[in-house]
Amino acid sequence: MSKTYHFIGIKGSGMSALALMLHQMGHKVQGSDVEKYYFTQRGLEQAGITILPFDEKNLQGDLEIIAGNAFRPDNNVEIAYADKNGISYKRYHEFLGSFMRDFVSMGVAGAHGKTSTTGMLSHVLSHITDTSFLIGDGTGRGSENAKYFVFESDEYERHFMPYHPEYSIITNIDFDHPDYFTSLEDVFNAFNDYAKQITKGLFVYGEDAELRKITANAPIYYYGFEAEENDFVASDLLRSTTGSTFTVHFRGQELGQFHIPTFGRHNIMNATAVIGLLYTAGFDLDLVREHLKTFAGVKRRFTEKIVNDTVIIDDFAHHPTEIIATLDAARQKYPSKEIVAIFQPHTFTRTIALLDEFAQALNQADAVYLAQIYGSAREVDHGDVKVEDLANKINKKHQVITVENVSPLLDHDNAVYVFMGAGDIQIYEYSFERLLSNLTSNVQ
Repeated sequence: MSKTYHFIGIKGSGMSALALMLHQMGHKVQGSDVEKYYFTQRGLEQAGITILPFDEKNLQGDLEIIAGNAFRPDNNVEIAYADKNGISYKRYHEFLGSFMRDFVSMGVAGAHGKTSTTGMLSHVLSHITDTSFLIGDGTGRGSENAKYFVFESDEYERHFMPYHPEYSIITNIDFDHPDYFTSLEDVFNAFNDYAKQITKGLFVYGEDAELRKITANAPIYYYGFEAEENDFVASDLLRSTTGSTFTVHFRGQELGQFHIPTFGRHNIMNATAVIGLLYTAGFDLDLVREHLKTFAGVKRRFTEKIVNDTVIIDDFAHHPTEIIATLDAARQKYPSKEIVAIFQPHTFTRTIALLDEFAQALNQADAVYLAQIYGSAREVDHGDVKVEDLANKINKKHQVITVENVSPLLDHDNAVYVFMGAGDIQIYEYSFERLLSNLTSNVQ
């Protein structure tokens, strides 16, 4: 096997997962990216996958090139060189669309909850049968003999349009990515087009008004909390500090009680979708029940650590709906603690479009600290919005902090610190961890 897969932008979360999966399937894999550390690169390094700086010299030899969607001739030397010299490459989603045809494929789409639900479905199914998967937290698993393939199906720029999976979950429809989508109707139309491409079964959250309007060629199964409205119904919820227990019915037939060691109402819905899909696809629910109990979550989704007896939670939440879900999960697990939110807005366009909604969501915390807005590589800061504009709309105790001085966070007793964002909020978290460690060397 002489061909090498070369990834332009290998540290991207989807790209790194795909690179790991192909590597595990026995293919030669390498990639290029910026030198700045990104959380996905640890897995690549452990697998022995070469990560190079961007350079046109990388495009030598017998390569199949997969290019990250953010890279263009005007911002990447390798793309510019490839275009100039007639070297062909596929975008991530184009490659994935052709790759999945060799498997029984199961997609997870939705404005929020894609990664957690993909992770949960991958965990359960890979413990039942040989399964390859791609999760949006940068995790991938490849097996040459796998019959099933689980993947995250991304709506941004309609990237999911090359995908024609047998089954798909859609968790919700919400207005996001205002740099691309023009309205909620535009978002709906994208998901509705994707729904038409599912061939065997579509599982959608039935209490989402937009999803209720979806039409598809495959059977549609609704899941939710309301018995009268849905096919798969979660009831008898018991939410505790060790996780969530609930019962699932399918059209009046009890499928049994299930437990997940994760928090928040949204995770009960994610699990109900997974149960519904695997039940419909013919899998043993006793096995599904057994393996849901051991799902520990995915990277950067309610990831916890303890430093100097202080609980720190790291989460990718970067939309108001996600912030509300993350803070709900924190309150479930830590009902007696003060919930302190540290949030970094991601992209100027999203901050402008959802400024009031961000303030309402952050008011669910007991105190709020804001980092400077993280601009995307796709946009230019025209000075139309500043983080102080968001701060002025927050009712709870709030303050703008810098990465050089996170000491205001120490002004809380018996608190849980929830760091949220899709930019570089982790450097604020690490700064706080160093501050705590300097107070004492007790680090777990």
